[in-house]
Amino acid sequence: MTRLAGKCAIVTGAANGIGLACARRLAADGAAVALADINAELGEAAAKQLRDEGARAIFVATDVTQRTAIDTLVNRAVDEFGRLDIMLNNAGVALTAPILEMSDEIFDKVLSTNLRSAFIGTQLAARQMVASGRGGVIINMSSVNALLAIPGLAAYACSKGALNQLTKVAAIELAVHKIRVVAIGPGTILTDLAKKAVMGDEAGRRKILSRTPIGRAGEPEEVASVASFLASDDASYITGQTIYPDGGRLALNYTAPVAD
Repeated sequence: MTRLAGKCAIVTGAANGIGLACARRLAADGAAVALADINAELGEAAAKQLRDEGARAIFVATDVTQRTAIDTLVNRAVDEFGRLDIMLNNAGVALTAPILEMSDEIFDKVLSTNLRSAFIGTQLAARQMVASGRGGVIINMSSVNALLAIPGLAAYACSKGALNQLTKVAAIELAVHKIRVVAIGPGTILTDLAKKAVMGDEAGRRKILSRTPIGRAGEPEEVASVASFLASDDASYITGQTIYPDGGRLALNYTAPVAD
C-alpha cells in the first residue's frame, strides 16, 4: 500500500513491541519514519532492518521525559525528511505498585513517560505542522486502562485516562490548523513483555481470555493497522476519538467462557 506515500512519521518507543510494529506498518504504507527510543541498540537495529527492507528510516536516541530530547527528535526528522506529517506518541511504561505502597518516584515516572511526553510531543509536532501549513495527524497510544481499573495500576490508569483527555482537547484546539488528534487504546497485545508477564502461565492465560470475548490476545500488527488507518486520509473525518482494538473487552460486563 502507498496511502502514506510522501509523508514523514515519528514513532516514539519504536525499538520493539507495538511501537516497532507501528513504525514498520507506516513505512510499508509509504511513509518515511523516524524511530525514537531510549534503547539505542535495539532502536538502531530496528531502523537498519527497515532500511534493509527498502524503507526510509532513521533512529534517534530519545529520552521522552526530556523536552530537549523530543525537540531534537522533531528537528532531526524534519531535517532528514523535509517535513513532519504524523506524530505517534507511543512510548510508555507500566510500573505496578499498590496505592498504599506506591512511591512518588514511581507515580512521577509513569506520568512523565506516558503523559507529559505525549503533551510535549503533541505541542512540538503541532508547531511544525502549523508552520508547514499542511496540517497533520497526531496519534497517542492510550489503553483500555484509561477506562478500566486494575489493582496496582493506579499511575498507569491515571496517565492513560488523562491522555484521552489530552487527545480531545488538542483535537479541538488544533482542528483549525488542519491537524487531527486521535488515540488508540489497545487491550491485551502479545508483545514480548505481555507474553512473559500475563500470558506466561495457564492461570494468567485463562484470566486474560476470560475477559476477552474474541477469544485471544491481539498482535502488535493489529494495533499498527489501526495506526496506519488513523494516519491516512481514510480517517480524514475522525478527530478527538480513541479507537479501542481490544477484542471486545470494553463491551464486556461479565466474563467470557474460555476454551480448554
